Amino acid sequence: MLRMVRNLRSQRWLAIMALAVALISTSATVAKADDPVPDKTGAFQTTPTAYTVPGYTKLDPAKATPKDVSAAVDAVAQSASHSLFSINFVWTLVAGFLVMFMQAGFALVETGLIRAKNASHTMSMNFMVYALGMLGFFICGFAFMCGGLNGTAIGGPVTLGGVPTLHSMLTVGSAVNGDHGWGLLGTTGFFLTGNGYDAGAVVLFLFMMVFMDTTATIVTGACAERWSFKSFFIFSIVIGAFIYPVFGCWVWGGGWLAQLGYRLGLGHGAVDYAGSGVVHLQGGALAFITALMIGPRIGKYSADGKVNAILPHDIPMVQVGTFILAFGWFGFNAGSSLAGGDGRIGIVAANTMIAGMSATVAGVIYMWLRYGKPDPSMMCNSMLAGLVAITSPCAFVTPVGAFVIGAVAGVLVIVSVFFFDKVKIDDPVGAISVHGVNGAWGLIAVGLFSDGSYGQGWNGVGATDYLGVAGKGVAGLFYGDSKQLVAQLIETGVGIAWNVLVGGLAFWVIGKVLGSNRVSAAVEIAGLDVPEMGLPGYPEFIPLRAPEDVASTEVAAAKSAVPALATST
Repeated sequence: MLRMVRNLRSQRWLAIMALAVALISTSATVAKADDPVPDKTGAFQTTPTAYTVPGYTKLDPAKATPKDVSAAVDAVAQSASHSLFSINFVWTLVAGFLVMFMQAGFALVETGLIRAKNASHTMSMNFMVYALGMLGFFICGFAFMCGGLNGTAIGGPVTLGGVPTLHSMLTVGSAVNGDHGWGLLGTTGFFLTGNGYDAGAVVLFLFMMVFMDTTATIVTGACAERWSFKSFFIFSIVIGAFIYPVFGCWVWGGGWLAQLGYRLGLGHGAVDYAGSGVVHLQGGALAFITALMIGPRIGKYSADGKVNAILPHDIPMVQVGTFILAFGWFGFNAGSSLAGGDGRIGIVAANTMIAGMSATVAGVIYMWLRYGKPDPSMMCNSMLAGLVAITSPCAFVTPVGAFVIGAVAGVLVIVSVFFFDKVKIDDPVGAISVHGVNGAWGLIAVGLFSDGSYGQGWNGVGATDYLGVAGKGVAGLFYGDSKQLVAQLIETGVGIAWNVLVGGLAFWVIGKVLGSNRVSAAVEIAGLDVPEMGLPGYPEFIPLRAPEDVASTEVAAAKSAVPALATST
């Protein structure tokens, strides 16, 4: 009896399953011919249909008129254009987010390389420079830098729609090639209002802002452990509002350095793909002049000229920060295409990685052979130097070229660090050498290694042919164009001069207004964390010392050894 019940149950389930199969088969056979079918290859995503293209209606070949065909084609073209710009907007924004995250890398690198008693102060400078630099850039910096993109013959980035509303440029001289003279300064887009209140312009603002922030934060490393927070506060706003954007306009905003190509025949004008010059050389030059003016840290140099090492407090923090920077650098370089559909971005990213690798290896080998130890801090600086150096040429050189550029940078940064120590310019994190010296090397590398395979039409030069060759892009000395090297050298010299002179003047004025750019000798000896910030970085591990507890004899000795302390209280 039990067996019969089980057999009946089995037969019932078999009947239900058979009925289900029959229903599925029947529904498949009675489907209408024009019903959507499963898309197994993803073709639906790239084939215009009535479901994907607004305004598109599938045409009946027997009844469609030329007007119907024209309307359908126009609808598809508009949809494709919308998708193109949407992809570019998203790509540029995501790349900007990566560059913003580099601020965490800078904060870790700089804080790890200084002493624990100043950790809270250094980290706070790296934190606040994001807001302070952006404040200046939002008020007027973006307008000065990008407000005249369409004010010369170069024009704005077509990948973001050309940002046609940014069209007002202050110029001098006669008109050439349809421009209004040599471009000096953008004059529209203040506070992102008026012509700046535009979707494409705002995407560009975000991307350009995080680049500016990189320049501003470089100075915090060079002046660490003795810079007054008030002075830092004001100077960072000045960088974002004026110093950075003016030079940025000359190179990236359609200004006179970019115009050297079509106006004077110097290659493609100043070519700086992702900012070895606009970002890093500027930051390095500002780091040089501020470190020179603020003076060395107490105890860095002895009276007999000896250089005393002031050891970093957290090397693992430095190395983690370096890897964060290397990660963010892909947004820095590949993102500078401003186009997710640019087929060159893979080469840009690979060149970035290769240069960082070769710089690290070359730097370690050099330190090993020259000083007997690889030195973890120099290891990090070598990697960063390679990334800085490849930032300008990354889109224009071969992978082998990227390897050579990085290898040179990895050694150059070490030689430079020891040189600046020898001439008694105290740079706690090597910012001058990493960003300034290798920013200059990156610009020069464009004029040497660019192979002509990319950059057709760059800065309005050679859209169809260049140097008599169809499809040839930016080319350096080794590939047939010595004039490109001249343009790169001009950008290098102007970048150094502008930032040293204007940055130095601004720093001097701020120091006069505040009484000093530097904290007092007693505060520096005790540590900046509590006197400047009100909170120590490591309260449970670092003994706190109040400035008033520092002996007067110790203060007097410090002032005697460091002339820059004479004006501080």
